[in-house]
Amino acid sequence: MEAIENLITRRSIRKFKSDMVPKEIIEKIIEAGTYAPTGMNRQSPIIIAVTNKELRDRLSAQNAQVMGVNTDPFYNAPVVLIVLADKDMFTYLYDGTLVMSNLMNAAHAYGISSCWIHRAKEEFESEEGKSLLKSLGIEGNYEGIGHCILGYADCEEPTAAPRKDNYVYWVE
Repeated sequence: MEAIENLITRRSIRKFKSDMVPKEIIEKIIEAGTYAPTGMNRQSPIIIAVTNKELRDRLSAQNAQVMGVNTDPFYNAPVVLIVLADKDMFTYLYDGTLVMSNLMNAAHAYGISSCWIHRAKEEFESEEGKSLLKSLGIEGNYEGIGHCILGYADCEEPTAAPRKDNYVYWVE
């Protein structure tokens, strides 16, 4: 029942303290991401764990540029887990999405706040993004799925919105 409670109580956080999450916890969150289901267990996604502030800030600036804003789209979170997936696998988008879900739910289980930040696709289609992958020794036909930002909340946890009336349809 604890797992179900974790799924129901997780919320996206958009204001973080600058305190770094311990590496041991980040590693456990990442491990949970690697156990997400993937089509035919081909494991098309990869995860890039960014705790280096300089690179984190560079990625934030690039993400803000894609979005057309002059703010930090990572909300001051000190950790960015970038999920990319191999476009040669026909289930890549779903595979990467499931990894993102596992990451966020695992973070919540460890008391770490998270949020899914978009625009990874655009970032890693750019020359700067391709250059970053190359500098990390990552080769392949990868598409950015999302950024899972992690950190300690610097705000109250939001209350869940009521579930809509027509969410589920039963056929008995």
